[in-house]
Amino acid sequence: MSIDLNCDMGESFGAYKLGLDEEIIKYITSANIACGWHAGDPMVMDKTVKMAKENGVGVGAHPGYPDLLGFGRRNMDCLPSEIRNYVIYQVGALRAFCDVHGVRLRHVKPHGNLYNTAVEDETVARAVAEAIASVDPELIYVALAGAKTEHISRIGQEMGLTVVFEAFADRAYTPEGTLVSRRQPGAVIKEPEKVAARALKMAKEGKVMAIDGTEIPLNAQTLCVHGDTPGSVNLVKEIRGLLEKEGIQVKPM
Repeated sequence: MSIDLNCDMGESFGAYKLGLDEEIIKYITSANIACGWHAGDPMVMDKTVKMAKENGVGVGAHPGYPDLLGFGRRNMDCLPSEIRNYVIYQVGALRAFCDVHGVRLRHVKPHGNLYNTAVEDETVARAVAEAIASVDPELIYVALAGAKTEHISRIGQEMGLTVVFEAFADRAYTPEGTLVSRRQPGAVIKEPEKVAARALKMAKEGKVMAIDGTEIPLNAQTLCVHGDTPGSVNLVKEIRGLLEKEGIQVKPM
């Protein structure tokens, strides 16, 4: 049994530092690197790709809406053609840094509200998939695991893309299998032991407990921990330690 452990990274910008990338990267197997539109900049992208290479961590692009002020977490009413080109633009930018450092770009994981909207809206999911396939059909499309995965699986098959489904050990889930809005109390789980136990249940049983106490199925091949969560280094250390203790191999997707 194996699973990937990923983290959203490279989200600092100019003089502003966000996340503990240098510490967290020691414990993860894949990095989703911001491409400059919701966070990140060319200097940060360069540094983060290089750091991932030095630590043997798989590199993925983390494109979002052009919403730097809102950190990509606000909704934007975009045409499918606009979304497609936004994703192509950002993936291309990160891929250039990968080429410079001799690193293979492995996957694409949309960020924030682009990610969440793709789960609900097939048109958005298709636009993202078209962008990924047009750049490189060997790139993995990372999407939210849960009850609303059918259309993304189907689109991936149509376009010849590998889709890897993701679960969030440090986020609360609704009974419908979607993430609880960050605007609600308790949406982000911060206790290391609790987060690690959830990660183990996701990896071993393919289940997670929703906010109403019900268990919902999650067929996930990668687990995400957010680097800007308070105590995130302790969270990821606890998760990896427990997974390996239980005989689950942690390796890149």
